[in-house]
Amino acid sequence: MHDLEQWLLDDRPPRFVQLATAASLEGEASLRRWHDLGAQAAQRLGVEQVVIDVRVRQDAFNPEHVEAIADAGLIYLSGGNPQHLARTLIDTPVWEAIHAAWRSGSSLAGCSAGAMALGGYVPDIRHPRHGGQDGLGLVPSLRVLPHFDVYAKWIPDVVMRPLLEPGATVVGIDEQTSLQAEPPEDPQAPWEFRGVGRGSCWRIEPDRKYRVNSPIALPVAVT
Repeated sequence: MHDLEQWLLDDRPPRFVQLATAASLEGEASLRRWHDLGAQAAQRLGVEQVVIDVRVRQDAFNPEHVEAIADAGLIYLSGGNPQHLARTLIDTPVWEAIHAAWRSGSSLAGCSAGAMALGGYVPDIRHPRHGGQDGLGLVPSLRVLPHFDVYAKWIPDVVMRPLLEPGATVVGIDEQTSLQAEPPEDPQAPWEFRGVGRGSCWRIEPDRKYRVNSPIALPVAVT
């Protein structure tokens, strides 16, 4: 994903701000792995790695974390548990700082759980009968299913039903693939999202799925 990461940092401050919040329930070894991957990416890209160590909701009220997000070139949300990520960040100063930085021109990216949490609703894929929860709502109508080329055939109908509600756009994203967009000239216009990478992005509807070959227009939460 080097080319994608480079594109996200083009003409932006050389600061790679990383939150491995979604992986915090998995313990120190998992957090260390994500932070090591971030350090390797930052070195490869020639930028500074900034770790925002938010593990539980209380951490997201730390003013030092809020301050460290300013002037980010890229803000990156790791994989892990998307519901924990959303619960931890929603309505906190850290999420407000991330949103403000993004509105001011910082790039924002999510991997796996990080991508899922940016939509308006996050399913509980591991325990589907427990139901899902609100996401961070950056792209309110978007529902993301990551690792789609690996796990799609194992996703039960009980997960899919609430995702396919009226007005929602459900997208499956293959591994080593991204759904990416740049801001439109008109700040009130929908953003155009395109699939880029080794695999494909898939539009999922109640009766079919099909490969995304043209941009998907989606509103984003710019205010």
